[in-house]
Amino acid sequence: MPIEMSAERFDALVDEALDQIPDELAALVHNVVVLVEDEPPETQPADTLGLYDGISLTERNDMYGGHLPDRIFIFRNPLLDFCRSEDELRDEVRITVVHEVAHHFGIDDDRLHALGYG
Repeated sequence: MPIEMSAERFDALVDEALDQIPDELAALVHNVVVLVEDEPPETQPADTLGLYDGISLTERNDMYGGHLPDRIFIFRNPLLDFCRSEDELRDEVRITVVHEVAHHFGIDDDRLHALGYG
């Protein structure tokens, strides 16, 4: 059975996960906003936990500038449905946040799966 949690408490778990990113990596994250949405867009599978929408650092060049911020989406309801306890949810939110931030650095899904962030 999925767990229930207020939107405020869920947002706090996302904030905790972001705070756990080492300072030396967090300092390299530029022009990115992290958003929590209840559900993924219809163009994504319903069980999508997170999504990176932007141009990774490895794809940016001298001409990059004036762009709207990249967006990292964390999807609340799929994560709540996926987990059976708050401890499991905390872990999955952390994994999802790290996974999407890694996409900002140009790390692909294959490498993330190999590292345990799949």
